[in-house]
Amino acid sequence: MHPKLRKAVFPVAGLGSRFLPVTKASPKEMLPIVDKPLIQYAVEEAAAAGITEMIFVTGRNKRAIEDHFDKAYELETELERKRKDALLGMVRSVLPEGARCIYIRQAEPLGLGHAVLCAQPVVGDDAFAVILADDLMDSQPPAMAHMAQVFSREGASLLGVEEVPRDQTQSYGIVTVERTGVDIAPIRGIVEKPRPAEAPSTLAVIGRYVLTPRIFDLLGELTPGAGGEIQLTDAISQLLSHERVLAVRLPGRRFDCGSKLGYLQATVEYGVRHPEIGKDFARFLKTR
Repeated sequence: MHPKLRKAVFPVAGLGSRFLPVTKASPKEMLPIVDKPLIQYAVEEAAAAGITEMIFVTGRNKRAIEDHFDKAYELETELERKRKDALLGMVRSVLPEGARCIYIRQAEPLGLGHAVLCAQPVVGDDAFAVILADDLMDSQPPAMAHMAQVFSREGASLLGVEEVPRDQTQSYGIVTVERTGVDIAPIRGIVEKPRPAEAPSTLAVIGRYVLTPRIFDLLGELTPGAGGEIQLTDAISQLLSHERVLAVRLPGRRFDCGSKLGYLQATVEYGVRHPEIGKDFARFLKTR
């Protein structure tokens, strides 16, 4: 058995330009799916995997994330005074029990690889998860819990993957694996956002990673690539020559909440299942 995952990095410094103007002053990670923001779903997923250190790599205008997971004294006092115990319990459970939050500022938006590198002083020599809140994973067991189980057996870096339509390959990192048609397979190569005609496969990396600390050395040696950014994909490509990296097909369904369509799809799916308004919402949809 390998050491358990205890740390997760949440890169949340992005501008969220696809959701302007709502993201002009509010983080995209705080967009709600019914009544819970995307970042809370991500943190709850990490906690379900046994992770206790939540490391947020933040940027300007991201203070709302810190406030969301902080204690809200005035709100809690008011709810307590009005004896709204259910709401009080909900507010107090926003941060999972036993978890702690650490915030690191990414001074410049230099890409996902740079955001991960910013977390090195806190992660240290431990393996760690990376969770992109844009990708909302609807699954049982939770996606990161599944990856944590695989890591405990394999002790290798892991990339969450799924098949995508060929005309969408230029939106993802695309991997080739040693064995096709299996849920876990060694990765032979990875390329960032290839055009459909040039993509070596349609197996795409989605927003779930487990990485060994060797990735930090490789990220630190990279020169900026396309758009002046430090690409995590480039470092993973180099990592393949040093150690095993496995592709893990994740259970359940992914909602790409970095796109407006995926965000609306998630809202509808979670809305019809919501214990308070689900049935009424489903009836409303049938009248459309």
